[in-house]
Amino acid sequence: MSHEEETHHELQKEEELRVEVAHGRFVHVTLTDGTAEIFGAEIARGAAVKLPGGKHAIFTWSGASLTLRGTPEHCYAASETPMVTYANVEGVLEKRREKARADPTTFDGPRVALVGPTDVGKSSLSKILCNYAVRKGWHPLFVDLDLGQNGIATPATVGAVPVDRPIDPSEGFASARDLPLVYFHGDSSPGNNPDLYGHLIDNLAMMIDKRDATNAEAKASGSVVNTMGWVDGAGYKLLLRALDALKITDVLVVGQERLHAELRRDFRGKTVSGTKPTPIEVWKLPKSGGVVERSPAFRRATRDAAVKAYFYGPEGDLAPSSTTVDFGKVSVFKIGSGPRAPSSALPIGQKTSADPLRVSTVAPSMGLLNAVLAVSHGTTQTEILNQNVAGFVYVTEVDMASGRFTYTAPAGGALPSRNLILGTLKWIET
Repeated sequence: MSHEEETHHELQKEEELRVEVAHGRFVHVTLTDGTAEIFGAEIARGAAVKLPGGKHAIFTWSGASLTLRGTPEHCYAASETPMVTYANVEGVLEKRREKARADPTTFDGPRVALVGPTDVGKSSLSKILCNYAVRKGWHPLFVDLDLGQNGIATPATVGAVPVDRPIDPSEGFASARDLPLVYFHGDSSPGNNPDLYGHLIDNLAMMIDKRDATNAEAKASGSVVNTMGWVDGAGYKLLLRALDALKITDVLVVGQERLHAELRRDFRGKTVSGTKPTPIEVWKLPKSGGVVERSPAFRRATRDAAVKAYFYGPEGDLAPSSTTVDFGKVSVFKIGSGPRAPSSALPIGQKTSADPLRVSTVAPSMGLLNAVLAVSHGTTQTEILNQNVAGFVYVTEVDMASGRFTYTAPAGGALPSRNLILGTLKWIET
């Protein structure tokens, strides 16, 4: 089948077309009859929708005719979907939002968290819930706590962005009008500095609380939080910390019975302090049948694609700018002193000297080559630890002899700050 060959698909009531596209490729889908939606966002009849690399589900409540142009890796229709269950959950959340809008002095909007192991469809459900809320006139806040597969900024970050329009399939949450609030952890795994991960979530939660305190409509719209897939041991403790900090009212457990039981046990009888104390609800939801386990290589490719999309745009429509600067013109910092040795590995009575929240300067070296650096809003070391970041650059050349390095930014002009943060995140442009 040639790249531009068309295929036609007829979907019956409550069926979905599952389309998997290779990284770096696109296919186009056009609704020719009936009604359909992509992760809760309605498709306009006759308009071609561009689907980038990844997994997509086109669902119809009443039946639809679709034309697909391009060559997906996989494409098939499925009649068993959890969409009715997801829509029922959205109905409950909608009633909460309406109560919060009608009586903001008594009720808060729902703060929903999607939890579960990797590859159960948390990100997809996040989009569905956000899109359904937008279709009813709300502007929910989307929060992404997944360092490895972050949907708001580059990997190694946590962040939040208000969703005020349907999420474009090719742009994702980058299609939101407002600039996101992003914090840089520096690593794609929270386990390499769990203290910093928790600290950044606390900062993020504080900013969300401030926003809701001054914006009744934002508070009523609530938030949808996508969490990481590490849900065992120390990961479970980090998850509990995040749910507490973000004042989650509804925990939606996707695809794991054990996790649902553990959270039901730990949240039994607990409430969220807000305008009015709210009991915490723990829901059990099925995962979509279209979800498949992704290999480590696929995850790395997805992270690389996310970094590339940041610098070049989701559709390659940005023109990044390259700049060479003297080492003395910028300051590079790192947070934390590396992984701490467990107490059992130290002599009796001795404590580890590493400080996971310590901000220290980084001497120029070839180790900066290919590093993705965050541009900090902070001017002091305390602010660098606590402030969100303005954006990112990546280092393409290091010249130790002349004391200079070259970086690429998504746009030209001076950087918002001379203070940069180094993590372990690297990207080699191919």
